[in-house]
Amino acid sequence: MAVQQNKVSKSRRNNRRAHDALVAGNPNECTNCGELKRPHHVCPSCGHYADREVIASADDIELDEDAA
Repeated sequence: MAVQQNKVSKSRRNNRRAHDALVAGNPNECTNCGELKRPHHVCPSCGHYADREVIASADDIELDEDAA
């Protein structure tokens, strides 16, 4: 088991932990629909990425009722 040689002061301990804080996200506006989305990710509301449709929405897909 590791045993420390000298006491670590509160100041030195807190300086080490200074970079552990969580940072807020940096949302960008979707160029297609204007909703906020994560940068470099597909827009969850419209399915576009880099000005092209990557994920088709359920309204755009034509389902054949006889296929089921």
